[in-house]
Amino acid sequence: MMNEPLIQHDQQASTSSINGSFPSYLITYLYVAHFLARWGARMWEFSVGLYMIKIWPNSLLFAAIYGVLESASTALFGPIVGNWVNSLTYVKVLQLWLVSQNLCFIVAGGTMVVLLVNSSALKLTHFSVFILLVILTNISGAVAVLSTLAVISEDKSSSPQQDDLTKMNSVIRRIDLSCKLFAPVITGFIISFVSLKASAMSLAIWNTISVWLEYWLFISVYKGIPALQESNHKRALNQNRINTKLVSSGSYLKAWRVYLKQDTVLPGIALAFFGTLMTAALEWEGIAAFEIGIGRGVSAVIGIGATIVYPLLQSHISTLRTALWSIWSQWVCLLVCVGSILWTKYGNNNSNNISSWYMLMGGVALSRLGLWSFDLSVIQLMQDGVAERDRCVVGGVQNSLQSIMDLMGYVMGILISNPQDFWKLTLISFVVATLAALLYTFYLYKIRNHLFHFNKLFFFVKWFTFSSQINNAQLQ
Repeated sequence: MMNEPLIQHDQQASTSSINGSFPSYLITYLYVAHFLARWGARMWEFSVGLYMIKIWPNSLLFAAIYGVLESASTALFGPIVGNWVNSLTYVKVLQLWLVSQNLCFIVAGGTMVVLLVNSSALKLTHFSVFILLVILTNISGAVAVLSTLAVISEDKSSSPQQDDLTKMNSVIRRIDLSCKLFAPVITGFIISFVSLKASAMSLAIWNTISVWLEYWLFISVYKGIPALQESNHKRALNQNRINTKLVSSGSYLKAWRVYLKQDTVLPGIALAFFGTLMTAALEWEGIAAFEIGIGRGVSAVIGIGATIVYPLLQSHISTLRTALWSIWSQWVCLLVCVGSILWTKYGNNNSNNISSWYMLMGGVALSRLGLWSFDLSVIQLMQDGVAERDRCVVGGVQNSLQSIMDLMGYVMGILISNPQDFWKLTLISFVVATLAALLYTFYLYKIRNHLFHFNKLFFFVKWFTFSSQINNAQLQ
């Protein structure tokens, strides 16, 4: 039953659009499956900190260790997983991803229930088991990201419509941001009005049920797209040869070499730089928790708006220029954050300091529009510019690079831990964002030999001047 597509192939032919796009129901299946996977991940992401505070109430060390391990494990295993996934067939990737991710969440949820119910189990020795769960969860998370990348990249290679890829990228990101916004809300209601144990049980139950539906939906997409089956057959034929080559070459170093040879390496590095430390700006202890929550919610809503704006911009000014406008629009919004530093430094009363934090949160929230538009642009540049055989490898290294930057953010937060010195983190964040914008600008100039069409700008200036002269003459 699980290996059968939801709609047979004769129906698929009749529902396919004339322009070569995929049947709409297959795209819907892909979106629903992605939602199921991301919702469970976002539930865990929000709840894990609350579990640790409840289990180890006298120390925040474990929460800090979790953050470091989360970034470090992805940074370490990202290239390896990317190389490994690239050598497997599509079906095996799905099976390993869905089993590993959902099993980790099921075991994690069950473990949390046991620890929360049995107070005698709250010992430091049990934390080693929890660390193992964290590492497994992050490995499966890396496979999850690469699996989605593999599906979309295969869709790209078999679809003649560039707009289809742009729309799919935007909707996939919109689903992820929507889960990031609403999963904590639902989980928070369960924790507040029922209990932490109930939330842990709901996490385990959700993943136990959803894994079967996820696999059914993804396999239906696979069997409904001939290009995926053809690619899967080629991978199966070459699997033994590729595995031997990867083992002999050293998968980790080889993955980084492949990544650094790509034309899109500078946009990838720029994307990793963006947003490294700015999220720490919401942790200041003078702002009420519900206000911080509202700020994060507004940021998520603006991020969702970026997934709507991006296809419109991309269709009018191309992916390259959309990325340029996005990255510099975020930079402009971050100027508000720099202004908040000056407001704090030269403010003479407490109200000025509170206002500066509102400025900081506002600047961060507004910058999300440019951030997620740039994120989508770089994803599409990599899908268009990276060879099919290297896509999963490059995706793994990209995840690793972004996790390394996140890890540096944690380290900076530890080194600059005094709230009075928080302005230093904000300033460092702005410098890093500026470096990212300059890197992408250099990349764009290198491949296009220009940034703007100055002849068009001169034409506009001449037209504006001429129009002004005519208006002045008419007034006289």
